[in-house]
Parts: sequence; structure tokens; C-alpha cells
Amino acid sequence: MLSVKVSTKHQIVVPSEVRRQLGIKAGDRLEVRIEDGDVVLHPRPPRVSERLRGLFRGMYDGKDAVEYVRELREESERWRENDG
Repeated sequence: MLSVKVSTKHQIVVPSEVRRQLGIKAGDRLEVRIEDGDVVLHPRPPRVSERLRGLFRGMYDGKDAVEYVRELREESERWRENDG
């Protein structure tokens, strides 16, 4: 069984063996629960915003976002004119 020491700032260090097994990296968040008098740490799933970060990377092809939206609107107008 592994043990950790609580620092004067009430912090603990997650042992490297545990970090490796669970894939915990610096900056990850853990949920802290008390279960039957024990402190239990669980890796917290990333927030939706964190999972979506970078999803649209490269979408603008180096264009300004305002210009990109303007072009999309113009294209939409052309489609409506042709379908109407």
C-alpha cells in the first residue's frame, strides 16, 4: 500500500506509480470524495469545452473570422437565389 504525507499547506503528492497507471498528468483535475471515512480520488472527465478545444482548428484557412462569416453568408444567399 502506498502512502502520502500532507504538507504544511495541506497538499499531497500523487505517487508516480499511481499517476502512470491512471494516466494523470499535470493540470488534470481529480474529484475528491469521502466514502466510509476514506478519502477517495477519481480522475475527473474533461469538461465539454476542454474536449472540444481545437475541434475547428484550421477552419478559417488563415482568414479573419469576420471575413469568413461574410463569405459564408454570401454563399448562403447564392444558394437561396438558385433554389428560389
